[in-house]
Amino acid sequence: MASAEEQIAAIIDANKSKPSVARPGDMEFGIMSVSDVTRDPVSGVTPSEGQRLTDSLDEAVHAEQAGFDVYAIGEHHNPPFWSSSPTTFLAAVAARTTRLTVSTSTTLITTNDPVRLAEEYSVLQHIAQGRVDLMLGRGNTAPVYPWFGKDIREGLPLALENYNLLHRLWHEDVVDWKGQYRTPLQGFTSIPRPLDDVPPFVWHGSIRTPEIAEQAAFYGNGFFANGIFWPEDHFRRLVDLYRERFEHWGHGTRRQAVVGVAAQVYVRRNSQDAIREFRPYFDESPVYKGGPSLETMMRETPLLVGSPQQIIDRVLHQHEIYGDYARQMFFVDHAGLPASSVLEQMDMLGSEVLPVLRREFASLRSPDAVRTPTHADMVKARYGDGQPRQPRPNANRGDNVTGTSPYVDTDSSVKVSLPDL
Repeated sequence: MASAEEQIAAIIDANKSKPSVARPGDMEFGIMSVSDVTRDPVSGVTPSEGQRLTDSLDEAVHAEQAGFDVYAIGEHHNPPFWSSSPTTFLAAVAARTTRLTVSTSTTLITTNDPVRLAEEYSVLQHIAQGRVDLMLGRGNTAPVYPWFGKDIREGLPLALENYNLLHRLWHEDVVDWKGQYRTPLQGFTSIPRPLDDVPPFVWHGSIRTPEIAEQAAFYGNGFFANGIFWPEDHFRRLVDLYRERFEHWGHGTRRQAVVGVAAQVYVRRNSQDAIREFRPYFDESPVYKGGPSLETMMRETPLLVGSPQQIIDRVLHQHEIYGDYARQMFFVDHAGLPASSVLEQMDMLGSEVLPVLRREFASLRSPDAVRTPTHADMVKARYGDGQPRQPRPNANRGDNVTGTSPYVDTDSSVKVSLPDL
C-alpha cells in the first residue's frame, strides 16, 4: 500500500493542469434551506418536525415552479433541525421535479465516512439522472464531532483528508487507502459507480478557512461563499484566493473558476412592509438575537430585506464584489417563517426579481463567464463525442470481494492490496 506521501504525489500528478469542465453560460439562481424547526414569533406556533419536513418538500418542488434552477438542503444531526439524511430528501425532490438541480447547502465532510458519501450521492445521482451536485462543509455544531467519534480539534485536517479519499473513490474503480482518520481500505470499490462514471460536481463551502479555498482550487472544484451572517468583504478575500489558486493549479483562468454566493432574503412590495414583517423573525432568530441590529446586518452582510428593486440592486452589487460568478442562492425559510410566507417569497422572487436579474447579469457578465458545470458538461469534457462508460460488474466469484478487476472493463494491470484476514 502506498504511503501517505506517495498518495499525495499521485493526487497532485493526476490533477496537474486538468482543464476546467466549466463552460460559458448563464448564472443559476436557487433556494437553500438549513431545515431549522423554529417557533414562529408572530403566531407563537412551533411546527412539528414532520410538518416542517413536509413543508420543506413542498417548498423544494415549488422552487422549480417559481422559476428557480437549484434547491439545496443542509445537514444536521441535532434539534431543532430535521435534515439528518439529505440524500433521502433530495431523492424525493428529484422524483417530483424535471429540471431542478438538487444540491446541499452543507454535506458534512468531517463527520461522515467518505465511503458512505461516495455511495449515497452516486445513488442519488442515478435517481436524479445527473441533476445533482453537492457542497461540502464542516458545519457549525461542535457536539456533532464526538457523536460520530471525531475530534473537533482535528476538524480541518479531517475535512481535507476525507475529501482526498472521496475524490479517489469516485475516480478509481479500486482504491487502496491509508490515512489518519479512518480504517485503511484495501482493494475497495465504491458502488454504484457514478452516473456515466462521472461524479457529481463538488462545491467546497467555507466562511473563514483559506485551506478550504485552496483545496477547491487544487481539484478544480467550485468554491461557495456562504456569505450569510458575515461581512461581504471577508468573503471577497476568500474568493480572490480561490480564483488565484485555481489558475495556479492549471485548471483555467481566474474567470473560469466556479464561484457561488448566498444571501438571505425577505421581499415585499415596499421596503417598509418588508422590514416591519421581518423584524420579529430577525429579533427572535437564534443566529441574530443579541447581536447587531437588523439595519446593521442589512448594511454589512448579504441580508436583503426590502422591495423587489432593492433586492435586485443588492444582488447586482454582489457582482461588484465578486466579479462574474456562477450561482446565486437565496435563503428564505429561516427563523420560524410560516410555509405560506415562504411560498409567497418564492413566487415574488420568481416573478419580479429573477427575470430582471437574469437580464441584468446577462449584460454585466463577460462572454466567457462560466456556468455551474452540468452533468452533460462533465460527460462531454471526459468523453468528447464518444459514448460514456457504463460499468458492468464481473461475475460474483462467491467471495463477494472484487479484488483488482471488479468490472468487465477494469484495467487488469492495476494492482491493489487485498484485505488482510
